[in-house]
This record gives sequence, C-alpha cells and structure tokens, in this order.
Amino acid sequence: MSDEKNLSDDLNDMLGDAKEGAKKAADKAGEFAEEAKEKAKETFEDVKESASDFAEGAKETFENVTGENKKVLAGILAILIGSLGVHKFVLGYNKEGIIQIIASVVTCGIAGIIPFIEGIIYLTKSDEEFYNTYQVGRKPWF
Repeated sequence: MSDEKNLSDDLNDMLGDAKEGAKKAADKAGEFAEEAKEKAKETFEDVKESASDFAEGAKETFENVTGENKKVLAGILAILIGSLGVHKFVLGYNKEGIIQIIASVVTCGIAGIIPFIEGIIYLTKSDEEFYNTYQVGRKPWF
C-alpha cells in the first residue's frame, strides 16, 4: 500500500509539473502572439503609408503626362502590356481599351499583336505627328 501511495504521490507531482509547464508554455505563447500582433500592426501601417505615397506619386505622374511623355508612355505600355489595353486608356480611348481587352480574351492573346504594332508606330512617329494624330485628331486605331 505504501508503494501505491508513493506511486500516487509521484504521479500527482508529475501531473502538477506538467500543468505548470503547460501554463508557462501558454503564457510564453501569449507573449509571442502579442508581439506578433504589434509587429503586424506596425507593418500594416508602414505598408499603408507606402501604398498611399505610391498612389499619390502615380497620380501626380499621370496627371502631368502630356505631349511627348504620353507618346513614350503609350508606346512602351502598348509593347509591354498592350493586350490589357492600358495604352488606350492612357490616351483617353476608354471604349477602344475595353475592346482591346475583350479581343485579347476572345482570341486567347493573339489580338495582342495589334497593340505591339501600335506601340512601334507610336514610338516611330515624331512628337508633333503623334500629338496631332492621336491626341488632337483622336485616331483610335493604328
């Protein structure tokens, strides 16, 4: 009976130690979670601020794009990501931009050759010719 009592006491001691260890681990995990939460808040604020700065910079850049800058921007966008019609939106041709997107989707990207050609045409025209043709004359295609 004394062996059973000793065994019971040993088991109770081990159980107490296990509970204490689990409590310490839970407390430590809580501390880590709190630190992670604070870090996440700080990171979110930094990202939010960076995104805001980027958006303001992009807005200023696109508001100030005129003449030659629009030619270069539209030409490069047409060559690189013309399938998305971005160059059309930059030039103010919203309807044509949407048509370009739809054509690219329907043809599985084959219609992407059109903006590639347009980009080359944009970049090879003189600044004055580009301005008169696409910005004053509002010629939407080629």
